[in-house]
Amino acid sequence: MSKRNKYLYSFIAPFMLLLAIIGITFRSKTKQSFYLPLGTIGFYLILEKEFTRRSKRKDILTKVKFFQKNK
Repeated sequence: MSKRNKYLYSFIAPFMLLLAIIGITFRSKTKQSFYLPLGTIGFYLILEKEFTRRSKRKDILTKVKFFQKNK
């Protein structure tokens, strides 16, 4: 994944959430259900990115501790 795509990925998820919130608040009752999947996917993308980041950081920390111990 190129550096440019990573930045776009970072902006898409919050934009999806914002669009879903605006759509739910300002649309009529019959059209509000269209925005629920959009908000759910945006929320999922943010959570997935955070959990991936945490797991990668944890792996790096365990590797650093392992190499410090074996010096």
